[in-house]
Amino acid sequence: MNLERIVIVGGGAAGFFAALACTESRRAADVFILEKTAQFLAKVKISGGGRCNVTHACFDAREFTTRYPRGERTLIAPFQTFQAVDTVAWFEQHGVKLKTEVDGRMFPVTDSSQTIIDCLMKAANEAGIRLRPNCGVENVAKLSNGKFQVTLASKASSPTPPKKEERAGVRRPFENGQPPFPVGRGEDEESAGEKILCDKLLLATGGCRTPALGQLAVSLGHTLEAPVPSLFAFHIETPWLRDLAGVSLEAVEASVPGTKLRERGALLLTHWGLSGPAILRLSAWGARELHGKNYHFPLQINWLPHLTGEKLAAAFQTCRQSQPAKFIVNTPLAKLPARLWEQLVIASGIARDTRWAALSGGAQHRLGQQLLRSEFAVTGKSLNKDEFVTCGGIKLNEVNFKSMESKLCPGLFFAGEILDIDGITGGFNFQAAWTTGWLAGRAMAQVKYL
Repeated sequence: MNLERIVIVGGGAAGFFAALACTESRRAADVFILEKTAQFLAKVKISGGGRCNVTHACFDAREFTTRYPRGERTLIAPFQTFQAVDTVAWFEQHGVKLKTEVDGRMFPVTDSSQTIIDCLMKAANEAGIRLRPNCGVENVAKLSNGKFQVTLASKASSPTPPKKEERAGVRRPFENGQPPFPVGRGEDEESAGEKILCDKLLLATGGCRTPALGQLAVSLGHTLEAPVPSLFAFHIETPWLRDLAGVSLEAVEASVPGTKLRERGALLLTHWGLSGPAILRLSAWGARELHGKNYHFPLQINWLPHLTGEKLAAAFQTCRQSQPAKFIVNTPLAKLPARLWEQLVIASGIARDTRWAALSGGAQHRLGQQLLRSEFAVTGKSLNKDEFVTCGGIKLNEVNFKSMESKLCPGLFFAGEILDIDGITGGFNFQAAWTTGWLAGRAMAQVKYL
């Protein structure tokens, strides 16, 4: 019996989850995952500082979608079908328990991304999914008989043919934590590994960091929203700010004057400028607008967003009365980090030897401005650690989000960051990958094209 062949281009979270959803539906199929690099699930490995932020502990589908600068409305129906609670259940059913941190982020209890990688690789091995690393795709074409022809890049080498016991479904033990390669069901192997014919094709190649990375989809009739970076830190050249690298605050408000961009959250001062959740969220919601400014724009930081101007003035008055002889530079307000407070006082033009009793009205005004509206010039951006998220990708109105199938090319499916969907930091991008992968995998298993 000839099994229906399904090829998945991209060995990341979305590609693996699609392959597993397809095989777990109990429909016979010969499923391949083609990965252009030597390592599957590379982004899973580095995500969350090596811990893998699997998803977020928000179990209302509509509320969950509000964390996506692009794709919010489109994702409502998909999340009503497969959301964070389903992700948690899937991993637990496969032996991986997740934990929830104070901010809602969910990680494996081992605090190791390798746990997630091992789980997915083991599941793929047991399902008979054929894993092919170092297997880039040069082009794809839709044939007159409805099938797809996948042409491998010139550097791709043919895989070692599976041994007889693998063809019969016998699995070898893992070697060095990796599954046997290749693994799969069925006898119909591809010719020389250079051209692969398949009945269905899933593109899960990750974010379109450049238009060239979306050309496989374009060649099949799709169009791309221009890719631009999302989730990045800000470069700020103010010397005293960089001198405070490592200082963090639990809650500030960051905004871009002249725009509607405004976010509250934790902040981290770095050797390059500013990072942390508040900045990353600002970069996500403002991805296109900040790109249009060539990443040069003014940034305001409210270090005490819980205080109004009136409450801050009252706090100054309390300090005058309760500690008049103390130096202002040595007595931070509202538990601000001492080093940061010192620099804000100096930036306000207040001398180090000024005592609270001697604080003039003008100096108080300047200090208040620094605390509530410090302004910095952003001169560039950098990645959030080793992660890279883009906005842009396949236009959402070209995809059926019940099945993740192309509306333009029957038998073609999409999952993950190749779509014009991106979320803020906190596990939301992974959840979009799990959900779209699951929907695509189930749909590919259930529908046959002749």
